[in-house]
Amino acid sequence: MGPGSGIGGTLRDALDRLEPPPRAVDWSLFVFVAAEVLTGLVSFTVGVPEGWPVFWLHRALGLGIVALLAWKLARVRRRLTDPTLWQRSTALSVLTLVAALGALSTGVVWVFGLDVRLSYWTLLSVHVGFGLVLLPLVAAHAATRFRLPRRVDFERRRTAVRYTVLLVAGAATYRLQQGVNDLLDTAGADRRFTGSQPREGDGNGAFPVTSWVADNPDPIDREGYRLRVEGLVSAPVELTTDELGAGHETEALLDCTSGWYTVQEWGGIRVGDLLDAAGGPETASGDEEATDREPAYVRFTSVTGYRWSLPLDEAEDALLATRVGGVRLSHGHGAPARLVAPDRRGFQWVKWVTRVEVRAEYDLGQWFVTLVSGFD
Repeated sequence: MGPGSGIGGTLRDALDRLEPPPRAVDWSLFVFVAAEVLTGLVSFTVGVPEGWPVFWLHRALGLGIVALLAWKLARVRRRLTDPTLWQRSTALSVLTLVAALGALSTGVVWVFGLDVRLSYWTLLSVHVGFGLVLLPLVAAHAATRFRLPRRVDFERRRTAVRYTVLLVAGAATYRLQQGVNDLLDTAGADRRFTGSQPREGDGNGAFPVTSWVADNPDPIDREGYRLRVEGLVSAPVELTTDELGAGHETEALLDCTSGWYTVQEWGGIRVGDLLDAAGGPETASGDEEATDREPAYVRFTSVTGYRWSLPLDEAEDALLATRVGGVRLSHGHGAPARLVAPDRRGFQWVKWVTRVEVRAEYDLGQWFVTLVSGFD
């Protein structure tokens, strides 16, 4: 048989036919990486099973990047391996390649269930870091050899077939990997649809202490602590820790974006009861026609300034917890009181809550605060 015959030759021929033109590969890498970052960030806000397509798309795009990167490296490997061909932009190319391999490898390892910590960060956090760095690097790398795409590079029917095959193959590969996890009973077999791995047990010691970005306040004095309930309520009020222990309990799943989840029994006071203690939500003017001042959101603010808002109906059924697993919350888990918001991701469960405010407007600024909270 000739050198291109047999199963291996047939596979190579199929891959060659699937490979887009060089310029299409370059632009596709940028688009796939941008879409990967976008779906990754959106996935942080998805906590209900109905959001599974976001996670599947994220994983399919990642496997598509593997194929695109392989085609790219096959074309430029000589420019990377031969020092005589290096240019000023080569260092940027190498840095971009390192970030891409870092993001892909940590993602693959995490999917198979390996759970390690690198200093303060989980492997999933490292994966996210590589991804956030990769997008600007790919953009900068593309700028060094900027070439507009041509119509011939993206011929409609052929291009649609190529990228459909890439995404379908990525989704199928991920499904196959899930089967391997189940067959081998790896640590990845009992993950949620979000990719988070379980943490078993009850109480403070059952799950890790994590904080979003840099929040790390000193312990709060329970005796001096006061929770302020204000905003569009009839009678703003301050409550002590003893007054928050109203005895309401609920089982809720906490799914942290650092890659773990836990189901705990949380105890405290319903936010609806908390608002009732402040006279209940009302318009600022008392005029029922003043719809622009109708209570619509409840904002929970931490001692650090970190904050998050929930729609009023959802917030009333949420819990301001002072206990977990039947014991008092530890400082690391948000004592004296933290928000418990079922179906929300962990970064939205505000810790160390000192203020609850009923508002009419959505708080766009909370997205910015999540990035800077805790930095002096």
